Amino acid sequence: MTKGNPAKLLLQFTIPLLIGNVFQQLYNMVDSIVVGNFVGENALGAIGTTNSLQFFFFSLVLGLSIGIGIVVSQYFGSSDEENVKNTIGNAIWAISICSVLMSLVGFFLARPALVLMNTDPAILEDAVIYLKVTAIGFICVGMYNGVSSILRALGDTKTPLTFLIVASLINVALDLLFVLQFKWGVVGVAVATAFAQLISAVACIIYAVKCTTFFRLTKENLKIKKAILYKCLQLGIPVALQNALIAVSLIVLQGVVNGFGATFTTAFTVVARIEQLVQQPFMSLGSAISTFTGQNMGAGNVKRVKQGFFSGTIISTVFALAVLPIFWGFAPQIISIFGKSPDVIAIGTVGLRIDSCFLAFLGLIYTTRNVLNGAGDAMFSLMTGIVEMCGRIFLARPLTMVPMFGRYGVFFATGLTWFLNGTISLVRYKRGKWKKLNVISKISEN
Repeated sequence: MTKGNPAKLLLQFTIPLLIGNVFQQLYNMVDSIVVGNFVGENALGAIGTTNSLQFFFFSLVLGLSIGIGIVVSQYFGSSDEENVKNTIGNAIWAISICSVLMSLVGFFLARPALVLMNTDPAILEDAVIYLKVTAIGFICVGMYNGVSSILRALGDTKTPLTFLIVASLINVALDLLFVLQFKWGVVGVAVATAFAQLISAVACIIYAVKCTTFFRLTKENLKIKKAILYKCLQLGIPVALQNALIAVSLIVLQGVVNGFGATFTTAFTVVARIEQLVQQPFMSLGSAISTFTGQNMGAGNVKRVKQGFFSGTIISTVFALAVLPIFWGFAPQIISIFGKSPDVIAIGTVGLRIDSCFLAFLGLIYTTRNVLNGAGDAMFSLMTGIVEMCGRIFLARPLTMVPMFGRYGVFFATGLTWFLNGTISLVRYKRGKWKKLNVISKISEN
């Protein structure tokens, strides 16, 4: 990442990440397609209404994984092998503890949280069951994300992808088996997802230990290094809080959506699934930019980081503009993949078209935020999380009261939040504070 054409390197790094992220989304998307077509509209709504809660419960581990990846990438960029190993050793403790904690919280707070979200009684029981079963799998998701984040920071995007593809195929097979053959309904897709996540986590860990020298740790590497752990937490917790705040805004938004009935909730769920899939190129590019930035900041090459940001912005904008006519021209056909209800298709078509108009700003958020994160400006992630939370909370319900928007105001709330956040992120980047940051030098000073 420290040599060669930035645009070419970012694309080479992004493509395996993109394939992996798409397959990761297939976990939930296949659940939705199978349930929507073979169980029913309400079951699909039940699964969808748990999305924001799952994101909230798991936000700490996701943020911590990002913080660990930043520290590893900068040590790797400066060729400090011993501290790469020390960071991995500390990461094992942190990820394990956080994953178990979030799994317990998700399991025991499933029902109270769903009730608080004003979940329709017609889908409540299925939603509780689905959330409890998938919460058990949070431990596996945490370990997979932690190890794969480290491997990506070391420049290996293909290995996590391989195991994720295998696990996704297993998930598809088990979904069909449990739903069509065993008639387990929502429970079946939840069990299939949890088992597939276990497969990907175990396989990734075994490979890392056996085939990557950095994971061959000594007892000394496994000892808690306060300075390294503190820096991982310092970088990861703001990102975790950002994710948590975004999740809170999504929970509030879901509460507004649930107030329009089960059919609207189902349509919103379908649009959210498609939106999550379309976000994957932005997310993958963002991860590539974060690693690119981390390694080049570790090598002291700020000019190259700026080149990477410019290339990333161009790539994300081109993708957003390419998606726009597809969603406007084929929205009904895309929505119908998840079910044949005319009302769901009609509502989902409008929602998908609204969201597509704001995708370029979403791309800008991922590009800018990951340059700043990779450089060590993690506190800004917390700021953007606050902006996103406030934007959705303060826009969602008021916009639904505007006659020209009506219930579709929930989709405009998301789009306008992307616009606001993208603009603020760009201003932060342009101010250049990130150029003066150096994560690993501050660890050495401590």
